[in-house]
Amino acid sequence: MKYGFVKIGVCTPKIKVADVEYNVGAIKNCLKAATDSGVEVIVFPELCVTGYTCGDLFFSDVLLNAAERGLIDIAKSTENADILAFVGLPVKKDGLIYNVAAAVNRGKVIGVIPKTFLPDYNEFYEKRWFAPANNLLSQIKIGDSTVPFARNVIFADKTRKNFTVAAEICEDLWSVLPPSASHAIAGANVIVNLSASNETVGKAEYRRLLVSGQSAKTVCAYAYADAGEGESTTDVVFAGHNIIAENGAILAESKLFSSGLTVAEIDLDYIEYERAKLFNYGYVPNGNYITVEFSVENEKTPCRKFSALPFVPNDFAVVSKRAELILEMQAEALKKRVLHTGAKAAVLGLSGGLDSTLAAIVAVSAMKKAGFTEKSVVTITMPCFGTSSRTYLNTLKLARALKTTLKKIDISLSVKRHLKDIDHQGEFDAAYENAQARERTQVIMDVANACGGIAVGTGDLSELALGWATYNGDHMSMYGVNSSIPKTLVRYLVKHFADKSKGKLKAVLYDILDTPVSPELLPAKDGEIAQKTEDIVGPYELHDFFLYHFIRRGSSPDKILALSKIAFSGKYDEEVIKKWLKTFIKRFFGQQFKRSCSPDGVKVGSVALSPRGDWRMPSDAVVSAWLDLLD
Repeated sequence: MKYGFVKIGVCTPKIKVADVEYNVGAIKNCLKAATDSGVEVIVFPELCVTGYTCGDLFFSDVLLNAAERGLIDIAKSTENADILAFVGLPVKKDGLIYNVAAAVNRGKVIGVIPKTFLPDYNEFYEKRWFAPANNLLSQIKIGDSTVPFARNVIFADKTRKNFTVAAEICEDLWSVLPPSASHAIAGANVIVNLSASNETVGKAEYRRLLVSGQSAKTVCAYAYADAGEGESTTDVVFAGHNIIAENGAILAESKLFSSGLTVAEIDLDYIEYERAKLFNYGYVPNGNYITVEFSVENEKTPCRKFSALPFVPNDFAVVSKRAELILEMQAEALKKRVLHTGAKAAVLGLSGGLDSTLAAIVAVSAMKKAGFTEKSVVTITMPCFGTSSRTYLNTLKLARALKTTLKKIDISLSVKRHLKDIDHQGEFDAAYENAQARERTQVIMDVANACGGIAVGTGDLSELALGWATYNGDHMSMYGVNSSIPKTLVRYLVKHFADKSKGKLKAVLYDILDTPVSPELLPAKDGEIAQKTEDIVGPYELHDFFLYHFIRRGSSPDKILALSKIAFSGKYDEEVIKKWLKTFIKRFFGQQFKRSCSPDGVKVGSVALSPRGDWRMPSDAVVSAWLDLLD
């Protein structure tokens, strides 16, 4: 698929123990369904050609020969299919029997991977029948073909260099040293696991954590196919618990005790982006590896769904829990800075907007944690030319509801005097707007000095990314509590706090949530806001989506455009998205100089732009290569 996406399927066919002909038919049916739906890699359960629960029948050449013929038949069915398939079966080599994963592509068996760790405890007796894999690179004859037989095999697509796949089998994952760790170090971006994990109470949760954790630890896509219906229930039962994970996130999962196909689209570009940062330790694979090429020609446009609000969880219960954690992190960080500096107050500007509201909420909590009262939070409202009656009244109501110390300092005369001093002619230009922002910052800083306090910054992550702040104005503070909170998340944090509040505090918070985002630096019209931020720089929900995929997933602009069209289908058309994406890219590059000297601030999520840790970028980097991808 385009943009580094690959569609992966895991399938649990309904089988019959030792009935190879029936099982092969079921596997071929699933292969056809997968191919028809555009699946490029499909994984079947461990020993699915014969059934995992054949017991001592595994010693029988009748079963082994039937399994080999079945594998050849399965391979032939893929002759005209754009798919790489992994099926499980027993094979005999040099007089020993092995539990293997066979890879098939374009009508042929292209490799056989034996299982490394054979469980021999509780209900498992695999060492009774099978020999374990070793580090040797050897070959095996399947039908008329001789193919690699080894644990350390990486299957690589002929045309897509990051489309690399390796396999392990069931217990391999549960072991102390899973082969998949070595596979990932050797360059496999996709790990498939052919499993027959019987079901017991609580095991599904553990299995889910195991798959998720291994995909995160090895920074890979992990496809886990589990045995299910049709296996013998003499002593155990199998539930067909199929899981597809990507770097720790579960993308798709089957219901227990169900059969059929589970599908997800994985992002190989994202995996490689993460590995470039996280695998830089000088790891060495366990043993030598061989590469086997396969061919899957599929350049369809991806259809994977991405949340339009990637910084905000979809589940309400998760949002609520996450909001509490973030507010706690912000407050604890500010408390530490207050105690360390010996500050007696937290001073911030209150504008009637979302950012300053969140900062005030956090400041009250932090000062209480530090042993002070709400009155130690000094909130300053500084009306000027663009202040609307709505935002001004809301600052008064919010300060009273939070019980902070409120100061009203009208800066109109100060700004007018300053503009006169610099011979400003009165036009509504950058100097006119920024003079107000810098005057507000000067007032906050000086009040903080006067009362022995700390100036708390209110700017958020989205504004940092866009450079939507006045240099040495609202861009500056003594500690930025919102510096890693994107605008879309700021709204949800304030709403969460509002939902659990009461009375006048609840009412004013809801009104603030309903107020348009504005810097209020141009004169109000009839007391109403005249300058709306999103009319100027674009919708914050788009910019936060761009920011997440640019920083967190390392996506190129053309890929971000494609994903945005999917995420915002029906809301924004392509030209609108492209317009604001260009704005984002230009501003992100052009405004780096502001981020390079931004103040300290707490990191709360996986995306942050601190020049001291998360994002290092020269202020004079050229943007043309990124813009060219959109043109």
